[in-house]
Amino acid sequence: MRKIDYLQQQAARAERLAKDVLDKLTVERLQSFAAECRMQAKTLDDNRTEAA
Repeated sequence: MRKIDYLQQQAARAERLAKDVLDKLTVERLQSFAAECRMQAKTLDDNRTEAA
């Protein structure tokens, strides 16, 4: 599995979990983690595109 795919899956999982959690702090942390994963995946994809 490519790292980009892994990060996208982790982001999707965190977003799904955030919808089911009632604790506001946990929701914020999950959303923050998802955003970080998506940002890293985008950076990796951008770097890969530039190298090609």
